[in-house]
Amino acid sequence: MIAVNPTDSSSVLAAFGALGVLAVVFAESGLLVVGFFLPGDTLLFPAGVLCASGTDGRAPLELWQVLLCAAVGAVAGGQVGFLIGRHGGRALLARSPGGRLEEAAGRAERLLARYGYGKALVIGRFVPLLRTVLHPAAGALGVPVRPFTLWQVVGGLLWSQSLVLAGYLLGASVPQVDDWLLPLVALVVLLSLLPLAVEVRRERRRRRTPPD
Repeated sequence: MIAVNPTDSSSVLAAFGALGVLAVVFAESGLLVVGFFLPGDTLLFPAGVLCASGTDGRAPLELWQVLLCAAVGAVAGGQVGFLIGRHGGRALLARSPGGRLEEAAGRAERLLARYGYGKALVIGRFVPLLRTVLHPAAGALGVPVRPFTLWQVVGGLLWSQSLVLAGYLLGASVPQVDDWLLPLVALVVLLSLLPLAVEVRRERRRRRTPPD
């Protein structure tokens, strides 16, 4: 039996292929405590690379299967997360270990208030940690179903498809890109964390600025 580490993208892809992409992206898009520790960006990008190249003599993953599974996982996970938030609300977020989910939910709430449903649900998809709590937070805050569904689908498709295709294009154009996969994944993570870092910095400035 193959031991699978669900937090390691290589392990998930080797064991389950495109179905692993579906399961992990689904969980990371709204299952709170479960999804909080799972790879998202660091799974989709390598999956795209492997679609173009394959590794260790294995046949490459099928691009259409990975794109389809990523899309289904992102959209379905976002919708389930919304329903969890609707029925569990803040009480569920508050029970997280160390309050990390509650803190991230606060950021999600500020994002929704500042940018509105559309921008927040699209931008939030590209931010790790925030992505996992954004949809349950939207449900807990009473965001209407129709605009939520529209924009979470748009955000889910943009996020999932762009990362897979970026990995695929790189894998198809750069020989033996697999040798550089770990540094590339680290770069993807750093880039995806930039919006969160900017938001944290703005929040600190807001707290330091005295009210008029």
